[in-house]
Amino acid sequence: MTDPIMLPNKLIFYMRSNCSLCDEAKAEIYAAIPNIEIEVIDVDSDPILTARWGEEVPVGFVGGEKAFKYRVNIRRLRRLLKIAWNNG
Repeated sequence: MTDPIMLPNKLIFYMRSNCSLCDEAKAEIYAAIPNIEIEVIDVDSDPILTARWGEEVPVGFVGGEKAFKYRVNIRRLRRLLKIAWNNG
């Protein structure tokens, strides 16, 4: 199975349920980049993910590169998506 972090051309978004910071980040991303493809992964769905990410959510990856942690940096996210798209 492919590590979801390494999937190109999309945002891998690790979050947890009832996380207002996660909800805010997702809303900010969709507002800035409406056509973005996001794979949302709830870290509480798997004990390994919970151990790996714990309270370090929200966190997003594009093509193996960390795009943000806690707060979204839209400029960085756009740049990484552009790089991933051009390389993908």
